[in-house]
Amino acid sequence: MTDDKKTTILIVDDEMVINKVYTEGMRDEGFSVISAMNGKDGLEIALKEKPDIILLDILMPIMDGLTMMQKLRDTNSYGKSVPIILLTNLSASEDKIMSAITKNEPAYYLVKSDWSLSDVVDKVRERLRKHP
Repeated sequence: MTDDKKTTILIVDDEMVINKVYTEGMRDEGFSVISAMNGKDGLEIALKEKPDIILLDILMPIMDGLTMMQKLRDTNSYGKSVPIILLTNLSASEDKIMSAITKNEPAYYLVKSDWSLSDVVDKVRERLRKHP
């Protein structure tokens, strides 16, 4: 990626406060940010805008994050390879989450309550380095 193009992050989270905090925080760190409030809109935006990485909540109305991720992975080469960080209040020890993560690489998860915004920024940068 060239230095003159900002890295674009898609944030998909139905919790308005979290969506806003992540959006503003990522912009403050120099990222270009687009956001959606549910998986259906997130999927449409991802396929149209092709962000460099996606922060994706799991529990959302209309279309949950795991369904969105699966549909994205089933679409095309972009959808199969874009890094996704799942944001959840659930433990990743739950079989459904672990199965989705391992089946849909590159996918990672963060338990929201365990991570500060600066930790999430660091994780985004780490993932982008591993999947340029």
